Parts: sequence; structure tokens; C-alpha cells
Amino acid sequence: MRKWLLKVLLGAASCAVAAGSAVVAQPSGAVPDFYQNGIGWVTNSNDFFPPKSGLGPVMSDPAHPYVMESRPGRPQTFRVADLSHSALMPWAREVLKKQNDQVLAGKPIYTVANSCRPAGVPNMLLVRITPFFFLQTPKEVWLVWQNDHMVRRVYLNREHSKNLKPSWFGESVGHYENGDTLVVDTVGMNTQTTVDNYHTPHTDKLHVIERFHMVESGKSMEVEVTVEDPGAFTQAWHALQRYKAADGRSGNDPPYLYEEVCAETAVQPVDIGMPPIPRADTPDF
Repeated sequence: MRKWLLKVLLGAASCAVAAGSAVVAQPSGAVPDFYQNGIGWVTNSNDFFPPKSGLGPVMSDPAHPYVMESRPGRPQTFRVADLSHSALMPWAREVLKKQNDQVLAGKPIYTVANSCRPAGVPNMLLVRITPFFFLQTPKEVWLVWQNDHMVRRVYLNREHSKNLKPSWFGESVGHYENGDTLVVDTVGMNTQTTVDNYHTPHTDKLHVIERFHMVESGKSMEVEVTVEDPGAFTQAWHALQRYKAADGRSGNDPPYLYEEVCAETAVQPVDIGMPPIPRADTPDF
């Protein structure tokens, strides 16, 4: 049933992409096909890669390197952020220092997604193993994650709203560029997320630009990220994320949008170093 529903949704999107090309009278190939007959995009990295140029993201402290999965002689670790990052404002550095101290004292600090919170932007790009899918239409692009079925909507036919109410994913507007790139500009995010899995904080002035670009003849995808926040960083920094197409090529299994619902323990939320999801003991209706 779920596979049938995915085929219907993605099939409809495919028709919309084809129709959209005709409606806006763009030349052949002007709109890159990230949909590719319903493939998913998967990453195995839950940290950003260094950028091709410019100042990079916060990474692990060289004295306490992050180990994502246990290896012989190298047990899995929790993240300790490198506090020497030159763009961190004093208050943001202090937030990271307090978290570092907790980890070094033996307290686990998990990622934001582990608390069942929407990861936000650009942290959503760090969800690994499970795929996300593109649905492309003439006016919108939807990015749909299997992980808790989270959805980002990118509007192709408007500018940013003048009065935005902060939200988990903010407001994203975008456009296609050079026939092979989707550029996404996002503002209006709340302050309940972090920009990475080191829990680097941000303010409501956060501004993120993502450039989705396919490589290796569509078998892989790179996302170049630029992060600006005059409330948290002294300058913009850049990062890179990489994905493989999950379509049976390159050893990746074909994707399906399985049901995957995140839920905290109903009786006692697990202490993962983040505030628990708000819970009401009585109905508000």
C-alpha cells in the first residue's frame, strides 16, 4: 500500500515537471531533474564536509576526534566541538563549551533529531541512512524525508514574505540556475534548532543558502551550503554535503517511502541533552 502511494505521488510529480517545462517555455534541460523517476537521495555522513573554498563549519576538537561508529580500538564517541572556530560569537562559543564539558564529564549529547524535533535548516541535510525525495512542480519543489516524513517546501514563484512568523524550517524560496542547480534561500527559522550536530546555536536572523547540484551523471548529488547569522557568527561560513542516488545503481537499494514515525517515550522522555518535546497533560480543546 505504501509503495503504491509513493508511486502515485511521485508519478504525479513527474507529470508536473514535464508540464512545468512546457508552461514556462524553458529550453530543454533548463530544469534539472532531481526526481529522476522517483529515486531517493541518501547520505552516510552526519557531519558536513569542508567546503570547496572559504571558512568551513564547526568540526570536532582535534584533541577529541568524533567517531561515528565503533571500530576496533576506537569506540564510538559523542561530539566535542572545536571552540577555536573563528566565526563563533562569544555567547555561541560559551554554549558549545558547556556542551563540551558535559560530554567530557561522561554525559551523552545526542543530535537534535534524536529528541524528535524537526532538525531545521541546514541540519536537516545531516539526516543519514534514510532517503529523502524531490517532488518538482512548476511553482514548488518539495523535499520529503522518510525520517518522520518531514517536508520542506521551496517556492519558485515568489519572494520572501515581509512579515514571517518563525518556524522549524523557515520559508524557502528558490530558482534553477545554469540548467543543473537548484538554489534554495531560507529565512524565518525559529531558535529551537541548531545548525549542525555539534549543537551550534543560531538566532532568528539565520539565513541559509543551499545549492543542490547533481554530479557523476546523476548518480550523486552535492549540496553547497552558506550560513549567515549576524546574531551568532561574525562572518558567513560554508559547508558541503554529499548524497548517493538510491535507485539500485552504485550498490544502493531502490528507495521506498516507508512509514517512520519518531516518538519520545510517553511516560518519561529520554534525557539526551536536549529539552524534551513539550507535552500537555490535559487537552486544550
